[in-house]
Amino acid sequence: MQKDQKKQQLRGVQRLREATGAGVMECKRALEEARGDLEGATRIIHERGLARVEKRAGRETGAGLVESYVHNERIGVLVDVRAETDFVVRSEPFRVLAHELAMQIAATNPRDVGELMKQPYIRDEKKTVEDIVKDVIARVGENVRVETFARLEV
Repeated sequence: MQKDQKKQQLRGVQRLREATGAGVMECKRALEEARGDLEGATRIIHERGLARVEKRAGRETGAGLVESYVHNERIGVLVDVRAETDFVVRSEPFRVLAHELAMQIAATNPRDVGELMKQPYIRDEKKTVEDIVKDVIARVGENVRVETFARLEV
């Protein structure tokens, strides 16, 4: 492989990692399988991640955190989000997810967790809330779930 090809492959791996959060070797293999096509490689990584998500679905989620969000001093939300370990609970992707979920609940006022999970995600209507939770599961390698939430409005 020539120097320019290696640089191009490295740039592709870097872009794919930024887009998916997957590991270097997983990105490299997906790019090779997709013959250098970034969109194809992203699809491959997403499909593999979903397969891993399904395997983790039954695992117990004993660790968690309660995220709070207040919108314009008129709407308040508390959301209890769970994972398998404290390590994941302290991770950036998990904390960002918890905050995004709290904002979603404030904006859309779902009745329960089931309704919340089926809603279009407020930042990307092409995705559901369940999709963003599954993305985090694929990224952190543990089962993640929304236990419960409370929303108050003045």
